[in-house]
Amino acid sequence: MRLYMGLLHYPVYNKRRQTIASAVTSMDLHDLSRLARTYGIKTFYVVTPLEDQQRFAERILDHWIKGYGATYNPHRKEALELVRIASALDITIREITAEEGEAPVLIATDASRRDAKIITYRGAMGIIDSGKVVYLLFGTGWGLTESMIKRADCLLDPIEGVSDYNHLSVRAAAAVILDRLMSRDRGV
Repeated sequence: MRLYMGLLHYPVYNKRRQTIASAVTSMDLHDLSRLARTYGIKTFYVVTPLEDQQRFAERILDHWIKGYGATYNPHRKEALELVRIASALDITIREITAEEGEAPVLIATDASRRDAKIITYRGAMGIIDSGKVVYLLFGTGWGLTESMIKRADCLLDPIEGVSDYNHLSVRAAAAVILDRLMSRDRGV
């Protein structure tokens, strides 16, 4: 399977719909890398142009991959070894293309959008199962900017709960999405 995952911290929106670079969190690194390892993601990219945030993420990774954390919790090390820090989405796309010999299909996620690019989970599974390289993009803050949505080849159908409240954390949304796309019971 040729599935990659990216957590974009820029360009994303804040609650006023201004374009920002959001902060990297330790929780996102730990939880999303564990999801990536569980569901067979080849590489989990954390994308931020902010050098202080890159250094913060690298310090966490160094502790758990090379430092005391590596012996303290080998399972965590195994998951965090999937993480790569990058300053821009284009860099990650070039790395994936170089590794795979073809450009990835970009599938963006958004909590509430409805437009012509929307595909169902079954449609996304079809792309993944076809053997194409797929890069699943998650936004932080208040979601990916319009420019990022436009760059995507398609937009995954939003997660809908049973109420009108729709503000899952990126960790929770990623868990639901990866389980729907990749679990043994997928499509059920």
